[in-house]
Amino acid sequence: MNKYFRQLFTVEAGTIVTTDIEPAISIDHNERLVAGVESLQTILGVTELTPMPTGSLVKQYKYTKKNTPDQVAEGETIGLTKYDRTLANSFEITLKKYRKQTTAEAIQRSGKDKAVNKTDDLLVKDVQKDVKKAFYEMLASGTGKATAKVATLQGTLAAAWGAVSTHFADMDVEPIFFVNTTDVADYLATAQITTQNAFGFKYVEDFLGLGTVVIDPSVTAGTVVATAKENINGAYVSADGDVADTFGLTSDETGLVGMTHYVKGDNACIDTLVMSGVVFYPEDATGVVKATISAVAAK
Repeated sequence: MNKYFRQLFTVEAGTIVTTDIEPAISIDHNERLVAGVESLQTILGVTELTPMPTGSLVKQYKYTKKNTPDQVAEGETIGLTKYDRTLANSFEITLKKYRKQTTAEAIQRSGKDKAVNKTDDLLVKDVQKDVKKAFYEMLASGTGKATAKVATLQGTLAAAWGAVSTHFADMDVEPIFFVNTTDVADYLATAQITTQNAFGFKYVEDFLGLGTVVIDPSVTAGTVVATAKENINGAYVSADGDVADTFGLTSDETGLVGMTHYVKGDNACIDTLVMSGVVFYPEDATGVVKATISAVAAK
């Protein structure tokens, strides 16, 4: 092969697949995303995420009590209490891919690090939004219900707490609640609370002594959704191994998130590529309780 063709091959290969232009940027954002996922695990009470191959089906179940046997006298055979477990919902877990570009003009105006990091931050937020959206869709499949005697935020939280505690009566569980931002705003008119933030979630620990309350506009206004932290599971498709090697992704040992940056010579841009497949979901759909704060707010 002559010198001209060697040079041409090198340029073309570098345009399509190139080495990481700035490993520190990929490492920084990867660590931030992984730290965010881990903080969300803490909020939701998920002690461990389960690695799964892409295309795996994650299943949610609902449990129905079929009978209540009579009590028997001493020495008599105790009747069996029967429960039916039926599939409530299933979804496929896949490795999600995200890509964005930073133009040469943006780099010229702001400098490489600032221009790339600014748009990377927006991409990270999109990853967070997708994780949140999928989780709230899973919560929406819950079938449990509770009715508040006092249709205020406090009264509805108390009713949901009671329903969750009853459903998991044989377990030592920690309830977690999800409420709309506007409903908490109404409560703040007469009280003060201290909120914390993690992975795009705003939450309050031990709210009214009942448990963790997550505050988010994605929750239907006028509704409290509650379950036990022990009912929430987490799974992910790993972005390490062959995938990371093939695309030059920066990832930690968990493979929760993979990220890389590379030059695109054909349009004078720097591309950011992110791969992640993290999902959180309640396993027992009947253990997800919904309660209405008030008839007006629910409209």
